[in-house]
Amino acid sequence: MYSVTKRIDFCYGHRLLDYDGVCKHPHGHNALAEIEVRTDALDHRNMVTDFSDIKRIVKGWIDEHLDHKMVLRHDDPLVKPLQALGEPIFLVDSNPTVERIAKLIFDYANSQRLPVVRVTVWETPTSFAEYRRDA
Repeated sequence: MYSVTKRIDFCYGHRLLDYDGVCKHPHGHNALAEIEVRTDALDHRNMVTDFSDIKRIVKGWIDEHLDHKMVLRHDDPLVKPLQALGEPIFLVDSNPTVERIAKLIFDYANSQRLPVVRVTVWETPTSFAEYRRDA
């Protein structure tokens, strides 16, 4: 089995509703996403996939949807005021935890036919969440 991993940096803000810790307040993160793709056989270029393809596909989506956006649950009371101010937001159906963000990136990469097996999102230099395809 061959695998390659591409790292992508991005910044986002969020807050967690129905949560009793400090993350209930709006705050931001300098995140690092690791996208691992795997295959049994290399392509005609002798690659799993080109790093630039992962960057173009996944970083392009992250830049458009998550980077420098407030990622909020769709029913967060901040949604309407931020929209009224023209602030960039990205809405999700559930709390925008780092686990949820890892799955969002995984699902997008998978929908683009990348043979993704794991997405890890580092929310801080010491804390990360991971979503991976079952073996």
